[in-house]
Amino acid sequence: MKKLTKIMILLILFTFLLVSFFYIHPVGKPNTSGMDDYFIQNAQAQTGSNNVVTAVVFDYRGLDTLGEASVLFAAASGVFVLFSGANGKKENGREK
Repeated sequence: MKKLTKIMILLILFTFLLVSFFYIHPVGKPNTSGMDDYFIQNAQAQTGSNNVVTAVVFDYRGLDTLGEASVLFAAASGVFVLFSGANGKKENGREK
């Protein structure tokens, strides 16, 4: 019974991967979109930035970037607290 279950799971996984392979988007052939033309034409006038990538990251998606920076800061602070806190030694039954 366990062997049959493992074979069924592998068969389902293989089928999923095979179907996904045929539906994957070809590399180097992007979909046409009006948004990229809009950003290229209007980024400098609306944001004052000469670099379109900078305009998108810091002006159009500024709050998203701020959120990502906040999460990164919280994660780094948590790691710092974990590694700089107690060193595991106890003195008279209390943590040092």
